[in-house]
Amino acid sequence: MNLEKVIFGFFIILAMTLNFGFFVGQIDNPQHHLHYELYIAIVVNLIATVLKFGDRTQIGAIHLATSLVADLQLIAAAIIWTAAGDKGMQPEVIVGIVSLSGGAFLANITSVILLIYETVTLRR
Repeated sequence: MNLEKVIFGFFIILAMTLNFGFFVGQIDNPQHHLHYELYIAIVVNLIATVLKFGDRTQIGAIHLATSLVADLQLIAAAIIWTAAGDKGMQPEVIVGIVSLSGGAFLANITSVILLIYETVTLRR
């Protein structure tokens, strides 16, 4: 078993599941979307992005692109939430934040699908 591949897969899947955890719930209800979970999702996504820098293959480039998209959307969501201040709990602000998180979630799904494809096509 390759420990590097285990850690790589762990962070990719953890990034997706944390993002999903934040995304799930009524889109306009701030009580369903914990801001700490968003910040943890950002940190894990950034770690997953750093782990993807070493791969020089075409699939590695797509992995990196999906991570950068997810990072950008999650960071934008955090900036909006922070900039909104007290208005951050209003439904129209939460909808925007959760929508950005949804886009990041789709990027994370793409990354996991690539990981599965790469694993299935791996020859011994």
